[in-house]
This record gives sequence, structure tokens and C-alpha cells, in this order.
Amino acid sequence: MSKLKIGAIASGSGSNFESIVQSCEDGILKEKATVEVLICNKAGAYCMERAKNHNIPYFLIESDKHEGTREEFDQKMIEVLDRHNCELIVLVGYMRFVSELFINHFKGNIMNIHPALLPSFKGMHAHEDALKYGVKVSGVTVHFVDIHEDHGPIIIQKAVPVFDTDTKETLGARILKWEHKAFPKAIELFCDRRLHVDGRIVRIDGQVNL
Repeated sequence: MSKLKIGAIASGSGSNFESIVQSCEDGILKEKATVEVLICNKAGAYCMERAKNHNIPYFLIESDKHEGTREEFDQKMIEVLDRHNCELIVLVGYMRFVSELFINHFKGNIMNIHPALLPSFKGMHAHEDALKYGVKVSGVTVHFVDIHEDHGPIIIQKAVPVFDTDTKETLGARILKWEHKAFPKAIELFCDRRLHVDGRIVRIDGQVNL
């Protein structure tokens, strides 16, 4: 059985990218998947150093310098991902929306991770928003991507406690540990063909333990 070929897209440090790569090298994805390529849209982002350290090809396609449409920008990414025969696309801290063109091209096989329990606290300030609202539980969501922000069908969620003494940094660090477990697990379920999307509902064969 051939391994699933993953393409990753990131904007920042890429710690979730690192966790997926390590899972492919010597973790739960070792016999199931490989990361073929990384695309980064921000010059100087540390995710490219991570790719270099693992001998993974990486490409800088700067969104700040792109003067065309979102679809034209996404087409550049599609061409790179297709050259590497990517079957699953993972957004690992990618701070842009992807277009319907991009989503359709990969038949919806695109995953994103968000540091909150969706549909609560969408957007870029999830930890601050959760603390401001006063919730006692936040967490991690891995979901398929659709054309709306932090909206697609949910694959895995993990609840993480929020303490009265938390800052966005302490809460973020606690949640990040579970992000690094949840994303590889969601990919493993995809590799094993245990995910069945029915509208908004992702039905999973068997029990899932994080």
C-alpha cells in the first residue's frame, strides 16, 4: 500500500508542521504518509527552516507581493502541490483563506487546525477571545476546509481546561500540546479511510483516542 502524499501550507513557525513531519518519520504516520512539500507565504517564516532540517522541499510564494486575484495566487500553490502529487493538503498555521478554486481542485481533501472548540472563537485571536468570554473549557479542533472561516466539517476535537490564572500564552501553550497530537491523529484516520463526510457530519469508524 502506497503512502499518502501530504502537502503543507504555513505562514509562521510551523510547529504543527513539525509534529506532522515527525509523525511521518517515526510516529503514528510512519507507514502511512509522507510530507512531500511545504509552501510558505511569508518571507522569513521559521517553517521553512523546519522543512530544510527534514530535507523536505519548500517554496516561498509571497502573498504580500501578489498583485492578482486570490484564485491566481492559489493557482500558483496548486501547481506546486500537483508537481509533488499531493493527495491531502494540511493548513498548518496558514493565515489566509483558500479559494473555492483551491478547495474544489483537491476535492475537499484539505484540513485545518484551530486552537478553540469550533464553532466558538473563530479567527486569529481564539485564546484572547476565550479568556475574555470567561469560558472554563477551550481546546483544539481539526476540520475539513470549506469556503468559510473556521467552518468546515469537524474531524476531531479535544477539550482543554481554562484556569482563572491563565494568560493567552499559558492557555496557548497548553492547547498547543494537544494540537500536536490531534492533527497527526486526524491524518491517520484519513489514511485509514475511517472518515465519512455526510454534510456537516464527519462519521468515524471505530473509537478515537488521543
